[in-house]
Amino acid sequence: MAWRKIEENIFKFLMVLATAVVVGSLALILITVLFKGLPALNLDMLTKTPQGGYYIGKGGGILNAILGSLVLGLGATFLAFLISMPLVIYLHLYLNTRSNRARLIRFILDLLWGIPSIVYGAVGFTLMVFLGLQSSLLAGIITVAMLIMPIMTRSMDEVFKLIPFELKETSFALGATRLETAVKVILRQALPGIVTAVLMAFGRGIGDAASVLFTAGFTDSLPYSLFKPVATLPLAIFFQLGTPFPEVRERGYAAAFVLTLIVLIISVVTRIFSARFSKNIIR
Repeated sequence: MAWRKIEENIFKFLMVLATAVVVGSLALILITVLFKGLPALNLDMLTKTPQGGYYIGKGGGILNAILGSLVLGLGATFLAFLISMPLVIYLHLYLNTRSNRARLIRFILDLLWGIPSIVYGAVGFTLMVFLGLQSSLLAGIITVAMLIMPIMTRSMDEVFKLIPFELKETSFALGATRLETAVKVILRQALPGIVTAVLMAFGRGIGDAASVLFTAGFTDSLPYSLFKPVATLPLAIFFQLGTPFPEVRERGYAAAFVLTLIVLIISVVTRIFSARFSKNIIR
């Protein structure tokens, strides 16, 4: 009995330590970017585009990067959703989820999930050259969509696995087709998980720098065309932190805080939507 008590206390300590590491990591990130970026964080930075000499310490802001990240992230998330949703429905309603074909599809998605984002950037650049595109918003959307598609698909896939099999059988017994079952029964039950998967993918997309480094380009202008370069917050942070000017580096940390705040807002919205739609779930 004494050894069991010691063993329990050891594992309890490890759990508390793991929790402290997670919470401490978030606190360290927020404190670092806020403390170093607070002197440069002001209304002009959030509402103005870079002026002449911005990257050597003169006036302007990062409005172009904020809007660019949001537009690129929304476009990529929408494109990835158009691919992910039909694929998940096919896996669960048109295939045996334990079949070799389903296992192969999931294995490929897991491989795609694990590929570094810089590789997606290189592939996106090659595709961009093949299609005759220049660095542009469209090229960035396509590349980021490739990056987040496996994340969104596998997240939705795990949600669909939690739906009771009896719901599908009941729907089929009442004469519903597979498509009707998917739209009127399965999607309703999976809606909280779908919203979570989409918002997670969106947060991943707007925070990635490597995949857009060669494809989206960078500009001081606001995004206004699919075929023109677009600024993003990760690249704005990268360029500003790499300068020798202290005031510009402070702006880089302020931009990092803005990006972190956007991701935190997405996380909170995800929780709210999941809780709101969970009342429709049959458990």
